[in-house]
Amino acid sequence: MWLWNALVARQVPIVCLGARHAKGMLKMMPNKTDGQDARGLAQIVRTGWFKAVQINSHAAYMNRALLTARETLVGMRVRLENEIRGLLKTFGVMFGKRVGGFRRRAEEIVRGELAVAPELVPIFEALMQARRDILARIAALDTRIRAIARQHATVRLLMTAPGVGPITAMAVVAAFDDAARFRRSSSAGAYFGLTPKRYESKEVSRNGRISKRGDRFTRKCLYEAANAIYCRNLGGPRLRDWAKAVAERTGPRKAKVALARKLTILLHAMWRSGTPFREVAMA
Repeated sequence: MWLWNALVARQVPIVCLGARHAKGMLKMMPNKTDGQDARGLAQIVRTGWFKAVQINSHAAYMNRALLTARETLVGMRVRLENEIRGLLKTFGVMFGKRVGGFRRRAEEIVRGELAVAPELVPIFEALMQARRDILARIAALDTRIRAIARQHATVRLLMTAPGVGPITAMAVVAAFDDAARFRRSSSAGAYFGLTPKRYESKEVSRNGRISKRGDRFTRKCLYEAANAIYCRNLGGPRLRDWAKAVAERTGPRKAKVALARKLTILLHAMWRSGTPFREVAMA
């Protein structure tokens, strides 16, 4: 990304080739050397038989870096909580679930069950302190994400859709970067790997599972938004009713994936037209 932006700033013509497509073509060469690779790439460019990859803007990468940092901290918090549960279970203390959340239950364990094993208290408190520090960093990043969302017109526009919060909206904006890159909104679902694979050979013709290509984090955010629409009353009753009808035929998991794909198409159409979410009859 930094090399692309530096060359573009100097008005140097540059094309970024699709790595997977170029690798498949270079495999046809019997010998692999640096010279053969350079000759093969030059031949690909000369014939025009390549797929150009769009490089996102600097602002899109900055927003994505912010979301990735938050996702990393959330994963660290989950691993710490699991480590605390597993450590206590080794000594016969079951963490379980209590009203008030993880912190309140941890305080109960320190005052109660760990009284018989005081040597575990420093270890337990060190892990809890690390968890508190991570939660403070997550809260700071959440504040920054909300501030960016308030100032970003496109993010505010996408947040009018049900189930879409600032994190999901920013993830979609950072992944697309430019709504004009797709001529049809229906192509947006395939970009995030939410469309089924297709296999045809003679008389065999079948659809497989979704391809899961593209941005994994954004796909996860879209699925979580679809799950919220499906399971909770967040608005968008026609979307929910459509997903429920799909669930009767294929099951709730596939229905949520289909709803995530539908939501992706709606978000792209909203971005292209510049209009907030409004419900229409679902096909």
